[in-house]
Amino acid sequence: MTFQKMCWAIRGITYKATFGKFGNVSYIGKPVSIVGTKNIFIGDEVRIYPGIRMEAANGGSIRIHDNCSIAQNVHITADGEELSIGSGTTILGNSFITNLDHEYKGIGVPILNQKRTVKTTKIGENCFIGMGACIQAGTVLGKQCIVGANAVVRGTYPDYCVIVGVPGRVVKRYNKETGEWEKV
Repeated sequence: MTFQKMCWAIRGITYKATFGKFGNVSYIGKPVSIVGTKNIFIGDEVRIYPGIRMEAANGGSIRIHDNCSIAQNVHITADGEELSIGSGTTILGNSFITNLDHEYKGIGVPILNQKRTVKTTKIGENCFIGMGACIQAGTVLGKQCIVGANAVVRGTYPDYCVIVGVPGRVVKRYNKETGEWEKV
């Protein structure tokens, strides 16, 4: 076992005491910024690379299911309810996932001082979130959705689809009858 892996194992033991759950053979690479560890639940064999920023605030929680891989510099924030990432999901670097929006209608009032709106955000199992994607509050991705690089996604998307663009739109779906990914 390399020295680095021994350090990960020791940190994992520490995390088991501070997180809501910290699964077996899971690790988080430093540096990290984590708020609300008791409301963060990490499954088994979850790999989180350096630069993660996770915030679970105001009764919100983050649940990352088994066998997920989260690349560098990803920001995940949950406020007021659970934000869920399904098992087998891969999230590439510089992505953002949230269940929180800020109002902006109060002229002369800083955005951060305006009302917050919480909307259900859930990523299905075996999804792939491309580099720099933004998964906004109120997004529900079905099973095995592919989100393209730099896409800005909000809404409900069916299982087995490819989502690209700003705003995100479905461009392909898997057809179970033909066994092919087909353009929409």
